[in-house]
Amino acid sequence: MSGDNAKEPQNAKEPWQWDEAQWRGIVDHVRAGRPLKPKAWKDGARCAIALSFDSDHETNELRDGGESISKLSQGQYGNRKGVPRILDVLKKHGVPASFYVPAVVAMLYPDEQRRVVAEGHEVGIHGWIHERNAVLPLDAERDLQMRSADMLEKITGVRPVGIRTPSWDFSPNTLAITRNMGLEYDSSMMADDDCYELMLDGQPTGVVELPVEWIRDDAVYYNMNRFAGLRPHMGPSDVFDIWRRELDMAWEEGGVFQLTMHPHHSGYRSRVWIIEELIRHARARGSVWFATHADIARFARDNAA
Repeated sequence: MSGDNAKEPQNAKEPWQWDEAQWRGIVDHVRAGRPLKPKAWKDGARCAIALSFDSDHETNELRDGGESISKLSQGQYGNRKGVPRILDVLKKHGVPASFYVPAVVAMLYPDEQRRVVAEGHEVGIHGWIHERNAVLPLDAERDLQMRSADMLEKITGVRPVGIRTPSWDFSPNTLAITRNMGLEYDSSMMADDDCYELMLDGQPTGVVELPVEWIRDDAVYYNMNRFAGLRPHMGPSDVFDIWRRELDMAWEEGGVFQLTMHPHHSGYRSRVWIIEELIRHARARGSVWFATHADIARFARDNAA
């Protein structure tokens, strides 16, 4: 084929060579839609507080085919010490929270999930084995997400209404699967501080997004890889200061303060106090509503200004 008539495949081009249709298509596939920020929260509260815990436990190691006894033991700590310690703090202060649980974790520790639900907390979908959605074929991703929901319902007796994708990894197919399953909300995206409706190819989905952010996730401050020499450890007081400032601004703006924690990180003796201090700080400010992610997403959907 002559040079003038040859047509190079789009996927063989560098991004700076893409035509407008290609880069717009990528950007517009999954997008933040209408904001869902109420004028006031339940009972006139100024700020909604959404505490959440990703109970990954051993699946952080298993999802990559790992068999490290040491890493598996760190995951087990989440069940043996982290979750019980966190549940005790939440019970002490009468605060509901959301727990996102891979199906494999639920099968390893069914009594843990039953306790979570019995104490008034939400259990949401968090993958099958903390898999990476972006590398899954459509059929596999759909099957794992549906099986995960079925397994959580079988173990807890409650059908999950929301999802947080493992590692917040979102494939081009994830939102369509979530919508078609009839889930009410997602908590994996980062386009806003407050709730919004998710759009798929320019069309509203009815799925509420309760956004996350890495600065409101404990893993980025506490995690480490000893063999790679990566130690991004930050002292608990510094982490508390960042999260307190996020909470204060959410209160000033009348929005949502959402926080993601992991029992095998934040459940340690030297860190768990942060949860308690944030609760005390929020209540000292006054006019706050502590609720599960499901309740906040529903209220935002039904009461958007």
